[in-house]
Amino acid sequence: MGLSSILCTLNGQHLYACWLILFGFLLDLADGAVARQLNACSALGAKLDDFADFTTFGIATSLLLQAHGILSSVFIICYVMAVFIRLCFFSSGIPFVYRGLPCPYASVILSSTFVLTGGNCFFLHIAAVVMILFMTDQGNYPHDRILETQLWKKTVYIGGLMMLFCCPLRLTCIYYLIWCFSYTLFPSAMWSNE
Repeated sequence: MGLSSILCTLNGQHLYACWLILFGFLLDLADGAVARQLNACSALGAKLDDFADFTTFGIATSLLLQAHGILSSVFIICYVMAVFIRLCFFSSGIPFVYRGLPCPYASVILSSTFVLTGGNCFFLHIAAVVMILFMTDQGNYPHDRILETQLWKKTVYIGGLMMLFCCPLRLTCIYYLIWCFSYTLFPSAMWSNE
């Protein structure tokens, strides 16, 4: 999804790029569950997952931030580096817990902000600064095994899938913002696996 999103952004098709990032988010939540269910986990699969995450949630999302000069270019590099650092050092040492906000959630918040503000750079840059701070924060976030836990989490996932394919993109982005903000702001209270 990331490479397709990058191509869409480079061709000026920003809304398609955002849609692909949202779809990539759903696939990212599902790929681990599918691999575990099929007993197909491997070191290569983990590395490919990190590459796909970096491409989709780092590079593709950063292109939505729209570089219009040297300062915005440096800012975009900072966002990409925050995603890179987040992917390299995500282990908290506690089972089923991440350190720092997982980059897919930050990416969905930025993509949804892009759609809802019409690509307004001011709002995008504010959202990106906040996401950089959350991703590099040392706070703990529960592992998002959304398809392997409570029924209500599976319902949220299925709702996201249905919204993505059956509803207008702006409405879909509101749904995804509520989902991702709830995970970002109330990770243990709402999204723990207990």
